[in-house]
Amino acid sequence: MAVERTAINPVTWSAELGFNQGEVVSGHTRTLYASGQTAMSAEGKPQHEGDMVGQLALSIDNLEAVLGEAGMTLANLVRLNVYTTDVDLLFQHYGGLAGRLAAAGVAPTTTMLGVSRLAIPGQLVELEGTAVA
Repeated sequence: MAVERTAINPVTWSAELGFNQGEVVSGHTRTLYASGQTAMSAEGKPQHEGDMVGQLALSIDNLEAVLGEAGMTLANLVRLNVYTTDVDLLFQHYGGLAGRLAAAGVAPTTTMLGVSRLAIPGQLVELEGTAVA
């Protein structure tokens, strides 16, 4: 059975920013709840200290790796939570994330939260997702 996604956007401004206000998902048989992914190497070492662009790119790569291990891609994301220690800095570079999602043809529901710190000192951004297949 194919996954069917219906965007729910009572307003249109969010779609212009690359995310839907809501999505109705039906026909899926598997759901993946991915833990927050940060800019960590395969060996568990923090990467790109102080570099939002580098951390954001590696966080997306790491989220894609979790999805890939489950036989999914970014196109399967239906929910994305973004945690950052610097909302203003993240907004300056959010196009990197939005571009990767757009290239996958997806606009998952998204929440961005500013937090005082993340679990690993020096990390600026963490991505947590829910995907269906």
